[in-house]
Amino acid sequence: MTAETPQLNIISDTSDRLRPILDVPESELLAWLAAAGEKKFRAKQIRKWLIERRITSFDEMTDLSAALRTKLAAEFSFSSFDQVGHQIASDQTEKLLLKLHDGELVECVLMRDPGRRTVCISTQVGCAMGCVFCASGLLGVKRDLTQTEIFEQVLVLHRLMKDDEKITNLVVMGIGEPFANYGNLMRALNFLTDENGFGLGARRVTVSTVGIPKRIRQFADCGKAFNLAVSLHAPNEKLRSEIVPVNKGTGLREILAAADEFFSKTGRRVSYEYVLMSGINDQPEHAEELAKLLRGRNAHVNLIPMNGVNELIMTAPGDPMTRKFQQILDHRGIATTVRKRKGADIDAACGQLRLNRSGDATANEAATV
Repeated sequence: MTAETPQLNIISDTSDRLRPILDVPESELLAWLAAAGEKKFRAKQIRKWLIERRITSFDEMTDLSAALRTKLAAEFSFSSFDQVGHQIASDQTEKLLLKLHDGELVECVLMRDPGRRTVCISTQVGCAMGCVFCASGLLGVKRDLTQTEIFEQVLVLHRLMKDDEKITNLVVMGIGEPFANYGNLMRALNFLTDENGFGLGARRVTVSTVGIPKRIRQFADCGKAFNLAVSLHAPNEKLRSEIVPVNKGTGLREILAAADEFFSKTGRRVSYEYVLMSGINDQPEHAEELAKLLRGRNAHVNLIPMNGVNELIMTAPGDPMTRKFQQILDHRGIATTVRKRKGADIDAACGQLRLNRSGDATANEAATV
């Protein structure tokens, strides 16, 4: 390790569980190795195994002695979580359900496209934003993820991949509002994009937010060329406040102003996500209103036909309505794409796998009372 190596977080935890090895700062690991009679360079070897290699236990660190591997396993846990669910779709999208040390659950996803491997990660256990179409917030928000719990999702997905595959893109669009956990998010992203960390290019990273103006402006000043996606979902205040309740405390005007500042400072075009819900926000008049709202901005609209969620009554519009909505935006000069659905034959909706497992657990607990 070098002096420039990103420092890792220490979780404050008074339990007797083993601390995840990636939570241990360099200085502490070096001290531990010295006390164990090991050379300093072992720290670099351990880090390389954890970050770059596709292993699942200390025992696979074959250039370390068996004695050191045994000591590591006795002192530290290999990971921050256990994998308790794994779904693979027909399009080779893979979704993991991860159980954290306190029993809480989060999800992360690997999506495969020709020449592209994208991972989607979570930042919170649950979500407090209350978007009416989303499974992530149906159980409320439990807590923020630590920086290690955030970036380690990327590492566990990296380990799923074949030897000739590599992660090309990262989207922070999973469970939780990323900017509600801003400090841990940025520490995790700095690690993931540092050349002494995971080494992913900042331009390959997109953070999706429901729209927290203060944090958007702070994100613009972070010094790295990250991408910003704003979850819009409606073209006017009234409808957006119905779909995204936290809009009542901010408003479109302030969110768009912050997004404009982001573009002005970074030169990075802002994406606006728009989940299409049949009969709610998918009508031609909505498309016209959205085009008017974004006119003159260097913006891109990502139309997303809603993923089905068993607990919700909303559905996606049919292809003809989706195409008509896109055509109106295109005709008005707004750059638009329709997101290709990934993992349609598994629990594709964000938070759905967690919701299903949590629902099963609640039902089982109730049955034993």
